[in-house]
Amino acid sequence: MSAMTTLSQACWAAAVVKPKSNTAISHIQNPKPKSLALPLSANSSCGHFFSFNPKTTLKSSSSVRTFVAAVESDQLSSSDSADKEKPSRYYFVVANAKFMLDDEEHFQEQLCERLRYYGEKNKEQDFWLVIEPKFLDKFPNITKRLGRPAVALVSTNGPWITFMKLRLDRVLAESFEAESLEEALASNPTTIEFEKPQKWVAPYSKYESGWWGSFLPPRTKEGSKA
Repeated sequence: MSAMTTLSQACWAAAVVKPKSNTAISHIQNPKPKSLALPLSANSSCGHFFSFNPKTTLKSSSSVRTFVAAVESDQLSSSDSADKEKPSRYYFVVANAKFMLDDEEHFQEQLCERLRYYGEKNKEQDFWLVIEPKFLDKFPNITKRLGRPAVALVSTNGPWITFMKLRLDRVLAESFEAESLEEALASNPTTIEFEKPQKWVAPYSKYESGWWGSFLPPRTKEGSKA
């Protein structure tokens, strides 16, 4: 044989030679994935580590939802309670009773007109006259300037009270907070009496004494005296 033929046969033999073991080829073609080591405690087993109990899981989820709902409900209740307990602000103008109820007749006209307007609009009354109001104890700088007995026009409508302050002029104005309407309109029992003028020169009749009874808080209307 020629040298070329011998070399060709040697290459062919090397190409078709079989490996000693099929295991080596199988291992190369289909390598097995390495197993993952999981951190298990000494007393636990794989079955216990991967176990799933639907009842326990559902119970846990239900407990979480119940807890969250309870917290939200508690927060809502606290918020509602805070809103209910929040005090309201009341505005007032005040002067001595003689000026407010007897001398300043425009004052009576203003109140009657506003009450008529509220009736037409079906609005709830939000203003009252309070004779000798208890809240004046909170305002020593005002009480020392007042003739007594004193009368206050109290309302939850701040802008309107500001208007009445400008309209009446010789009155003092302020505001305060109270937990309830009853507290805001609380008064000290007082009898109001005015002497009739000996001579009346106006072209119209003087308003009858006691006209202010319609504007007193409901619980004091029956007890008012003129």
